[in-house]
Amino acid sequence: MASMEITPELVKNLGKLSRLALTPEEEAKLEGELRSIVVFFEKLGELDTENLPEMARPVEITNRLRADEIRPSLSQSEALSVAIEQEEGQFKVPRVIE
Repeated sequence: MASMEITPELVKNLGKLSRLALTPEEEAKLEGELRSIVVFFEKLGELDTENLPEMARPVEITNRLRADEIRPSLSQSEALSVAIEQEEGQFKVPRVIE
């Protein structure tokens, strides 16, 4: 598995995409934290978990599904009133997939 390279440019781009105004100190701290996270996940990826049973759970998990009922909601204009950008009645967001 190839290692993901965490660079200052990547951190600046993530801040831009997240619409966060990061100081240079915050960018440097975030860069180090992201590197640590990537290293941790790379170590996890090296483990052989092929034949391991699921771990015990302290609380049983069950899905709580609500009835699918039509309820009052925002109008299109109300929902779009908080949009930073909109186009043809839809939220416009930066392209993230090339």
